[in-house]
Amino acid sequence: MLAGFCAFVNLFVTQPILPYLETVFHASKMRVSLTVTASTLGVALAGPVAGLIADRLGRKRVIVWSAAILGLTTLCSALAATLDWLIFWRFLQGLVTPGVFGVAVAYINDEWPPQRAGVAAGYYLSGTITGGVAGRLGAGFIAQYFGWQWIFVAVGVVILITSWLIHRTLPAERNYLPGKAATGFWRAAAAHLGNARLLATYCVGFCVLSTMLDLFTYASFHLAAPPFSLSPSVLGTIFLVYLVGGLLSPTAGKAIDRYGQRKAVVAAAALTIGGALLTLLPSLWAVVTGLTLSSSGLFVSQSAGLSHVGVAARHNRALAVGIYVSFYYLGGSAGSTGPSWLWDTWHWPGCVAAAVIVQTVMAVIVWFGWKRQGETSGVLTGT
Repeated sequence: MLAGFCAFVNLFVTQPILPYLETVFHASKMRVSLTVTASTLGVALAGPVAGLIADRLGRKRVIVWSAAILGLTTLCSALAATLDWLIFWRFLQGLVTPGVFGVAVAYINDEWPPQRAGVAAGYYLSGTITGGVAGRLGAGFIAQYFGWQWIFVAVGVVILITSWLIHRTLPAERNYLPGKAATGFWRAAAAHLGNARLLATYCVGFCVLSTMLDLFTYASFHLAAPPFSLSPSVLGTIFLVYLVGGLLSPTAGKAIDRYGQRKAVVAAAALTIGGALLTLLPSLWAVVTGLTLSSSGLFVSQSAGLSHVGVAARHNRALAVGIYVSFYYLGGSAGSTGPSWLWDTWHWPGCVAAAVIVQTVMAVIVWFGWKRQGETSGVLTGT
């Protein structure tokens, strides 16, 4: 739970303050969105490497050291004199983040028996959601009343304290065997990418975070502009809708077990699309309700997607999760910066259209790419 909190309290912390950064740095929407893209791109590049290192050195060691380095690089962001330096430090934070949350997923898979992994996954997921909401909510208030630099001071200190708590409280792994992977890194990675069911699952991860960051990144710009004209502190509260997804996760897991992963993802995609379309109405309550529905649908898709990795991967499970993380955050990079061009021409409706298209593609991939006999439940991750 602490590992999930530690990773996600920082990862998307600039999302609610993008309009504020646009004014502070006199930059375009595309450039300030790179403060989100840089961190997600770093995660995408480092995901498989973190899995490889964890397979060699052990889970707890990698989690603790990654968390400590994440705290230090977050503190360094407060010293950024220009937007380019802020983007640089955000990229470094992304590089070390998979060592925290990606390896935590592998730790759960290794240390808990299947019949009890759901409990551990529930605690872990609650940490990721709490961290994500706390980071975004706090960022809005701190930016408005103290300045953006103090966001990274506060978050950096919190992460360093959390890394120490992880070191003190996380039991050493018992079921981990160094070098137990049967194949080399590149051979194992090629085998995973050649697995049609795994590849379809990786595409699901790409589509989920692409849609999530498309909607929530540009919702900040949409709600900061007339007729809403929300302040940074109020924009941060919009991300409280994530808590609904967290509350629905146990129910979603039961639904996945009962109806199967394919049907659950298709239904979740429909819910996400419906919520996105609802945000087109010129009402703040409609926008908030639509984002709540969309985020809930995306949490269901993410739960089913990552659980499918454990089903489809026959070996090198940490590496398989790492590759999923790469696809997931490559999707996030595309979803945070790509729609800036759509915004220039069509504004918010263009971003909603992109979300609808991506979710439709995801539903088709799942329906034809996942086999019925592979459907099961498993470990989750959050945003």
